[in-house]
Amino acid sequence: MRRFWQRGRETDHVSAGEAAAAAATDPGPLPSPDLSAAAFFDVDNTMMRGASIYYFARGLASRKLFTLRDLAMFTWGQAAFRLRGTENSEHIGSAKEAALAFVAGQKVAGIVQLSEEIYDEVMADRIWHGTRSLALQHLDAGQQVWLVTATPVEVARTIARRLGLTGALGTVAEARDGLYTGRLVGNLLHGPAKAEAVRALAQREGLDLARCSAYSDSINDLPMLTAVGHPHAVNPDSDLRDHAKEHGWPIHDFRTGRKVTMVALPAAAGAGALAGGVAAGIALRKHYRG
Repeated sequence: MRRFWQRGRETDHVSAGEAAAAAATDPGPLPSPDLSAAAFFDVDNTMMRGASIYYFARGLASRKLFTLRDLAMFTWGQAAFRLRGTENSEHIGSAKEAALAFVAGQKVAGIVQLSEEIYDEVMADRIWHGTRSLALQHLDAGQQVWLVTATPVEVARTIARRLGLTGALGTVAEARDGLYTGRLVGNLLHGPAKAEAVRALAQREGLDLARCSAYSDSINDLPMLTAVGHPHAVNPDSDLRDHAKEHGWPIHDFRTGRKVTMVALPAAAGAGALAGGVAAGIALRKHYRG
């Protein structure tokens, strides 16, 4: 064997490399750009299991950048979100206040870096592979694919980059001289605001909304879904499932082992999310006591 490798070192590596490249199969033509169509995907429970802002908060807590009280609020909101499969305006408002209080005075570049790190640590494994496959089908057809979410745009852009998508529309926090002011530009990108963002982007990009697609799990995103010609329900809540059935919309359910609504999610699943947050909270409490 030793003599074999010795003989191998004397061979022409350049010729071997050139021969391998010559034998490589033609990858085929790239898709022609479809400049008038795009797909818009909600994030929470559509592209990702659970709420992205909760996972971001968990990442901040693990770095001792969030208080136990803040984490408990996000944990409770996440558990309720998973059990009901719907968004609650009170939880959204609380999340908004906590997030703005945290970022006030922070460097934009620092939050961007944190979002990159936290995505790799706690978000990447929670992407629905089925939903990502739907997004890739649009990319393969030469169409733009955008995330549309109430999550801060810095976090949303990170998710989009990691998934190889075109970009993201998210909640925009005001910044001056590279620092967050603690105020929003407008309001949370939620409900009707998502539809307005899609329309504004369509005008900017020259998209024909009648040829565009949108994907969401929540009846709260009905304005966005009805703004396009091809709406889809993904892991839908009960209200959206009923609406999709009534109007003949495609329904995609990627939740493991079942084809039911989030209302039927076993309590143990929500308890699991809560337990994870409580465990993190206990760790933080020990840190503070120390």
